[in-house]
Amino acid sequence: MPPDSRSQFIPAGTDTQLSVPAGNIPIYTMKDYEQLNEAQKSSEQDPFTEVRYRQFYKLLSKKSGRILDIGCNTGRGGRVLKQLNPQFTISGLDIVKDRLDRLPGDVYQDNVYGRSTEIPAADGTFDAVVAGEFVEHLYPADLDTTLYEIFRVLKLGGQVLITTPHPGDLKKKWRKESVLGDSHLSQHYPDILKMRLRMTGFSRVKIYGSGRTSSYLGYRFPILSLYGSYLASGFKY
Repeated sequence: MPPDSRSQFIPAGTDTQLSVPAGNIPIYTMKDYEQLNEAQKSSEQDPFTEVRYRQFYKLLSKKSGRILDIGCNTGRGGRVLKQLNPQFTISGLDIVKDRLDRLPGDVYQDNVYGRSTEIPAADGTFDAVVAGEFVEHLYPADLDTTLYEIFRVLKLGGQVLITTPHPGDLKKKWRKESVLGDSHLSQHYPDILKMRLRMTGFSRVKIYGSGRTSSYLGYRFPILSLYGSYLASGFKY
């Protein structure tokens, strides 16, 4: 079997307990977490998924080859990446088993049922990690552990690309809406996420606009509050 066709993952443990902060916060098992996210059926038909992954592609380092797609859902985003560069070797990780079962086999080398706080891969496995509209589905206490795990599984020079809804979006404020609700368990302000990425060890951290607004403003417009989502990029150097 050629090296590029081998699975990049190691067998996961049987523990299904999610980490949660201390206090009066209920403890969720992995199955509880799966049911919570599975109920959000709209994510499977998100009309912006393909555009989001095209933005990932534009910002991906040219050295990227092995890519981990965290929160891959049914694989619509990964298919876009594979179409843009058939040489990519893509692995998908998701906590909803039914969606993993529907991943296109001609796109994803690995379909891994698990959580981002314990990625079952060796240190320095991937050239890039992408996570489209994913981190808002984490409890706040699990964000840093997830960022540490992403940092660990990236090769030296590897890149992380994350999109998430912008809590400071002017449209949301005008409508008195919140990022939180349903399976959105946390919200992440751009300056704080940038700081947390840097604290994890990432360098060259940059923030770009994303979401539907980027379709007509591009993703470099300086007023970030006009965007419904934003993209954070960082490198492991």
